[in-house]
Amino acid sequence: MEDQKESLHKITTTLALKNEEIQNFICCLKQSLQNLEANSTRVQEDLDSEFSSLHSVLDELKEGMLTRMKQERASRTYELQNQLSACTKALESSEELLELANQTLCSSEADGFTQAAKDIKDSVTMAPAFRLSLKAKVSDNMSHLMVDFTQERGMLKSINFLPVPATPDILVSECQVCDNTITVIWALPEPDPKIDHFILEHRRTNHDGPPRLREDYPWMVVEGIRQTEHTLTGLRFDTRYMTFRVKACNKAVAGEFSEPITLETNAFVFKLDSGSSHQNLRVEDLSVEWDSSGGKVQDMRKEKNRTNSPMHSPARTAMMSPKRTPSARVGRDRFTAESYTVLGDTMIDCGQQYWEVRFDKESKAFGAGVALRSLGRFDQLGKTSASWCIHLNNWLQQSLTAKHNNKARTLDCPIPDRIGIYCNYEEGTLSFYNARTKLLLHTFRTKFQQPVIPAFMVWNGSFSVQTGMQVPTIVLSGQKRNSGTSSSNASLT
Repeated sequence: MEDQKESLHKITTTLALKNEEIQNFICCLKQSLQNLEANSTRVQEDLDSEFSSLHSVLDELKEGMLTRMKQERASRTYELQNQLSACTKALESSEELLELANQTLCSSEADGFTQAAKDIKDSVTMAPAFRLSLKAKVSDNMSHLMVDFTQERGMLKSINFLPVPATPDILVSECQVCDNTITVIWALPEPDPKIDHFILEHRRTNHDGPPRLREDYPWMVVEGIRQTEHTLTGLRFDTRYMTFRVKACNKAVAGEFSEPITLETNAFVFKLDSGSSHQNLRVEDLSVEWDSSGGKVQDMRKEKNRTNSPMHSPARTAMMSPKRTPSARVGRDRFTAESYTVLGDTMIDCGQQYWEVRFDKESKAFGAGVALRSLGRFDQLGKTSASWCIHLNNWLQQSLTAKHNNKARTLDCPIPDRIGIYCNYEEGTLSFYNARTKLLLHTFRTKFQQPVIPAFMVWNGSFSVQTGMQVPTIVLSGQKRNSGTSSSNASLT
């Protein structure tokens, strides 16, 4: 009976997952239909606009050519009419002289003939007819303004839809995820000189595989990429994966998106557990500030925000890590007396983890490291066997020490304002770095018998924590080089 129930339960679970998958696909199909309608309308409008633009260009070209022809005709007409008028006047003058000469030849008066002949000769010498050019100043040929659109007509007939750029392929094996950056590399099926740029879209997700229609995070767009790769920097990996897709664009049209690929973004993400904090610490998400007013203000604030506590919010409940457990609070405060401590909300029981903490160097005291969950209410970081930390003392004189089991080693190095903390649970390594230069400050080597949890303390100061970080490459390289050497900090482990 129990076996049958278990089998039926598996079948039911499988069927429910398949139903969900089909529902997601149906939603995708409906969305595709809507997109098809909208895109069809858009391309039709673009086609009308392009042809209207082409008609406008032709009309403007025709108008310009007609204007030039009219101007040429008017100019030549003016020249020819002026030349015609001058010739007409010269001809009239010449005919008058010819008639006068004929009359003189027919005259019988001998006395006046000699003078008349001399006057006629002088008039002919000065006559306009002998100064005229009997060649037209301009040609009546207008063939230089003829047009032949044979080639252009052929080009117009060859107008067709633009070739859509090919769909790129993201080369998953060449993509890199390291140092909180992601380099995505892709390639086209074949070179295309008409490609102008690429568009890359990415979004965070907690699901492996192709993106779902209903995702918690929107697509983020990176435009104008000229190369076939792009690097995203300054990321905070607060989800397990990131999904990417890319498309190619020419001057006028974009191609289809590539098949989405999902890259795993392993990083250590935690928050500060305000329920574990000392009453004099004001905890806000990943920031802590010393509050000398103590428990009354804290109690009022916690009571006011009790229903909105991150530990009880729907989003927190939905994404709760199995390593995150509610604090086992004893009495009013998890820590009390001079243990000005607050813990993270996520345990470390495997793997390599890294986080950073920025602190006020003017704090009277500050500590950061890891502790067992069983750290006592009155225990101070580094003063018991249940905690390991690096400690800033700014009371009488400023000093930086490594503390564990009530033993301390003074660190001879400049005090940074930002510390990187690296924990390799399996190897029992806990290292502290100058977060800016990645200079190693100190390494504890031990064997963790129980899961550990990030732990911090501050007195008369403040600090903030940055999570969602991968182990920096330079830290991993340094750890590999030092893995075979004996620890110089054995006295503290």
